[in-house]
Amino acid sequence: MTEAIATPQLFTGDRVVENAVLAWEGGLVSYAGPAAGFRGDAEPVPGGVVPGFVDCHTHLPFFGWRADEFEARLTGRSYRDVHGEGGGIARSARMLAAASDDEVLEFCRPLAAEMLTHGTTALELKTGYGLSVEAELRQARLARRLASEIEQTCTVTLLACHAVPEGMERPDWVEAVCGELIPAAAAEGLADAVDVYVEDIAFTIDDLEAVAAAAGSRGLPLRVHADQLGPSGAAEAACRLGAHSADHLNHVSAEGVRTLGASPTIAVLLPASTFMLRADPPPARALIEAGASIALATDFNPGTSPVLSMPEAIAIACSLYRLEPIEALRAATATAARVLGLDGRLGTLESGKRADFVILDSTDPAFIPYRPGHNPLRTVHLNGRQVA
Repeated sequence: MTEAIATPQLFTGDRVVENAVLAWEGGLVSYAGPAAGFRGDAEPVPGGVVPGFVDCHTHLPFFGWRADEFEARLTGRSYRDVHGEGGGIARSARMLAAASDDEVLEFCRPLAAEMLTHGTTALELKTGYGLSVEAELRQARLARRLASEIEQTCTVTLLACHAVPEGMERPDWVEAVCGELIPAAAAEGLADAVDVYVEDIAFTIDDLEAVAAAAGSRGLPLRVHADQLGPSGAAEAACRLGAHSADHLNHVSAEGVRTLGASPTIAVLLPASTFMLRADPPPARALIEAGASIALATDFNPGTSPVLSMPEAIAIACSLYRLEPIEALRAATATAARVLGLDGRLGTLESGKRADFVILDSTDPAFIPYRPGHNPLRTVHLNGRQVA
């Protein structure tokens, strides 16, 4: 049975259609275009319609918050200071280790449900708070369990090199990641991609190359935390190694911008973490003008971006990075789906793809960034079914 809605404005993920109809059957889009080209009845809706948001960079599952670190940064402590004093990633690792599996899932399920009410219909889950081979595998298993229990489509990224475990040397951890962690995760089907945090307080380009080789040998795509705290050449390396994405990019070099512009590697921008850290913004306009593909995500995590709303990320991106509303919407849907390898199934509203969409409380999608702090959604739909 075909269901259809008529909307004053439809953003398909790549174009805007005025006076449009979106129709679906069996959970899949059967028509998305001008009302004049649709034969059949369509229920009118008062707001605009856009694809469900795809949050392609989050750090769920985690357990516990770090609000005091936010307060410390307000008094002048830096991210590096907190990290070096045993806070940050290491602290989240300790909190995760102290919680039972059920406690972690009970903590995360409401967060995923809140994301759904803000229009996130697909998202990435990540490890990185394990900091041992077994604890990373545990977090990946928890991610798979969480994915099976929530409404959204999820992928799992093995953030194999997030921080150096206490009591280990960096080369020893990289060796364990390449020789033990990645093979074990791949054998158990726990990961859809592998990620590395390249930074002066984390891992090097040489480490990235080693992890890329280990991931590639297991058929796992590569992602890179690149140039967040300073220029490192990670963006250029990500492109050279064929990574799906280079994320953050607050301090990407001019050469990195040019390289991303000529590469299929997607630039994932994380405006909420830029805002929360009061960091220098990445050169978003220069990246676009160079030809780079841009995606947006929340970077939802307990330390540097406790923001789970994609509309909020879009609003910050428009104001802070000066993205145009349609650019930001495309980055939060179609391009973000490409980052996760889901673009064949979702991210745009076109025939054959899943009918994952949101109905806005305004006819104009520009109201999403225009009213930060306001949830701009009337309803959220997965496979054409209203879920929020």
